[in-house]
Amino acid sequence: MSENGERFNLDQYIAMKVKKARLEEGLKITDVARISGISQGMVSKIENAQVSTSLETLSRLCTAIGLPISKLFNDYDRPDGGAHFTPSGEGLEVVRRGTDKGHTYQLLTYQRGGKRNFEPFLITMDDLSEVFPTFSHPGEEFIYILKGRIVYRHGNHLYEMGPGDSLTFDAETPHGPEKLIEVPLQLLSIINYSEES
Repeated sequence: MSENGERFNLDQYIAMKVKKARLEEGLKITDVARISGISQGMVSKIENAQVSTSLETLSRLCTAIGLPISKLFNDYDRPDGGAHFTPSGEGLEVVRRGTDKGHTYQLLTYQRGGKRNFEPFLITMDDLSEVFPTFSHPGEEFIYILKGRIVYRHGNHLYEMGPGDSLTFDAETPHGPEKLIEVPLQLLSIINYSEES
């Protein structure tokens, strides 16, 4: 794939990579021809995708320009990928218990239909006097404190947490904020719904 997404055939791909590597090394076609023992005309044809070259010639050419042949093909025919990018502040706001009390829940990725394996939330809280409900739901949950300080309950255990602290737990056990110590509090919560096989 090219940087703008169009697909190259193999000769075009080799031409692009070889020429780019030669230019990065500050070499002229005449230099490459002299070092590799390949004619200037052949080097030019390879760089312009006008010829399919043998592996032996390609190996000599790559050696001359300082490009390991293994590295030549490292991103040829790479899968397109399909990541879901959510810019900062643009997560889908969702309503959950506590939303009416100054909590903001932003779902950072979502899919329509089908089974979801996980849900990542960015949660913001800013009311020190709030009394919190406990939560219980399927899955395993991971929370990571980004800013602020909190006492977090999981079952009968209390954890005082600050920036950089994390907690992973079975989400079926009642859990949730026990007390906010320093606001605003912002935490990342990832709920994993995948079942063990």
